[in-house]
Amino acid sequence: MVNIALVEQESVREKVVAFTFDDGPHPVYTRQVLEIFRSASGRATFFMIGKEMEAHPEIAAEVHHEGHEIGNHTYTHPDLTKLTLKAAGEELQRAESLVQEITGQTTRCFRPPYFGVNDDILSLAAERGYQTIGAVNGDAKDWDNPGVEHILEHTRSAVKPGSVLIFHDGYGDRSETVEAVRVLVNELVAEGYRLVTVSELLRFSS
Repeated sequence: MVNIALVEQESVREKVVAFTFDDGPHPVYTRQVLEIFRSASGRATFFMIGKEMEAHPEIAAEVHHEGHEIGNHTYTHPDLTKLTLKAAGEELQRAESLVQEITGQTTRCFRPPYFGVNDDILSLAAERGYQTIGAVNGDAKDWDNPGVEHILEHTRSAVKPGSVLIFHDGYGDRSETVEAVRVLVNELVAEGYRLVTVSELLRFSS
């Protein structure tokens, strides 16, 4: 059953955490993230923008082939609360069609741009079978390039088993994000965490 609320933390019995990446795919930074997770034998969820998938279908396919999850992040990245419900539904559908084209599968995870949701958008997503995904480390604000240490500090203080973490691999210079993620992945793996997709995390929920 779909939970009609933003999911950012699940109650789990195991040390699992879900890294998520928004706004890609990007030909440089997405591949750098893939290398980090390849080295750690972990998996992540990439909330991709439809227009970026059209621009870089080979990167999106690479993400899928390496066992990661692709989630819906709309087609053009609007604040859905400022659109009509019909227009919001079209944003979801256009992105969903691209995910299916690349993966051969439907996606059941959706992240609204800017975390812009209200009851109507949450209901719209749920009606389409989506779980709407938030994150516990919004204060890290990696999208604003606040510095590697800022990203690390505000993620370390928020993460615990069952957490969903947000980072960005698209739009602009994401080198700070990549470096911070590299450090966090190494730390969490050393602490015994498994890096799973959002859908896997939801299945671990107790």
